[in-house]
Amino acid sequence: MTAASETRPLAETRAGETREAALRKAATSFEAVFLSEMFAHVGLGAVREGNGGGVGEEAFASLLADEWAEKVASAGGLGLSERIYQALATREDGDA
Repeated sequence: MTAASETRPLAETRAGETREAALRKAATSFEAVFLSEMFAHVGLGAVREGNGGGVGEEAFASLLADEWAEKVASAGGLGLSERIYQALATREDGDA
């Protein structure tokens, strides 16, 4: 990324996407990453002992936590994405 693109407002860096939509998308994505980590720590997507799915299950186990996190975040999640959006919007307004 060049220095010029780092200083442009967010609305100018994403073609066809409004500033608000870009910020909401970033906030929801951040919440999904956070939820994925939480799910992984409680064992969602962990490979089970015993009659598991073998190598295939092991290879795709982490993707289950990621997918659940995306679904939960898209449905409103824990409310983190709204708080993150507000913080990003305030920061963008202050930089303008």
